[in-house]
Amino acid sequence: MVLTIDTSALVAIERAIEQARDFSYPGEARLVLPVIVWAEALIGVRLADSALRASRRRARLEVFRQRASLQPFTAEIAEHYADLFAELSTAGQKVPQNDLAVAATARFLKTPLLVGPNDEAHFRKVPQLEVMTLAI
Repeated sequence: MVLTIDTSALVAIERAIEQARDFSYPGEARLVLPVIVWAEALIGVRLADSALRASRRRARLEVFRQRASLQPFTAEIAEHYADLFAELSTAGQKVPQNDLAVAATARFLKTPLLVGPNDEAHFRKVPQLEVMTLAI
């Protein structure tokens, strides 16, 4: 199984590793990391309250990144993004732009989207997107 991962799941995994807590996602899933999710994770590194914390956070994220497939935002994914934006806007549904890019990536790749343990309800507004919640 292949899963596209949202920032909420990546942050939850990073925190679980930091606190030595267990977490799980389905089986032997291969994870796809959209570049926008990687960028959002790096913001957390840049905004860390100390150089030591930034360094540790970056190290944990790098281990994760090396195990996941980094997915660029391609022209084909941009087409899905534009379609989703138009469809949701017409229906009066709003999804944050970065999350819409993540949803478009998952839909283009035809993978479920893994979100953090607190869920991300706005993803459930996206038609034909399977959303799975990380268990921690």
